[in-house]
Amino acid sequence: MNITIVFFLGLIIALIGVIPPGLLNMTAAKISLKEGHIRGIMFSIGVCVIVIVQTYIAAIFARYLSNHPDVVDILQRVAFVIFVLITIYFLAVAKKQPKLQVDTDIKSKHSRFFQGMLLSGINMFPIPYQAYMTTTLATIGWLSFDQTIIISYVAGAAMGTFVMLYVYIFFFDKIKGRHFTSQKNMNYIIGGITGIIAVVTLINIIKEM
Repeated sequence: MNITIVFFLGLIIALIGVIPPGLLNMTAAKISLKEGHIRGIMFSIGVCVIVIVQTYIAAIFARYLSNHPDVVDILQRVAFVIFVLITIYFLAVAKKQPKLQVDTDIKSKHSRFFQGMLLSGINMFPIPYQAYMTTTLATIGWLSFDQTIIISYVAGAAMGTFVMLYVYIFFFDKIKGRHFTSQKNMNYIIGGITGIIAVVTLINIIKEM
């Protein structure tokens, strides 16, 4: 299996996962706007360090799931319930949320790096997201769980995350103030995505019954 292709698969999947405006990319953009690109990039690097760990954990978990299909059946049902609850939650709270406000008072480059690590560590969504995607890629034969392949995929995921954060940093002057950057619309986006995943999961469960 070509590790270059695997690298770009990881890059594209991670990039897609960071497209919706959220805490990490909006924080990187606002830090850059107020304190300069260097500090925004330092924050983004801190984020990517944690993404490397999260993606590797997700790949190891996906490898376990691929060897235990009985566990996958159970998790599918649990995941369906969780995604439905998450969808209801985000669609419900979206009506109450103000625009996303991010504190950008810290000035140190190192502080921004560690702030990126902290906020990325709090954001646990990449683990189930990457576990689901790597399992899917393995199922269709686009990914194997050899150590070299996993490392290549993880590197691609980190690079994809950094690329999208940098896009937010670079284009923030153009997108700031737009309606889709509000926390309210972000909640609608997340709710819509998890709703779609819930429907797809339900279809897979019904097919296997």
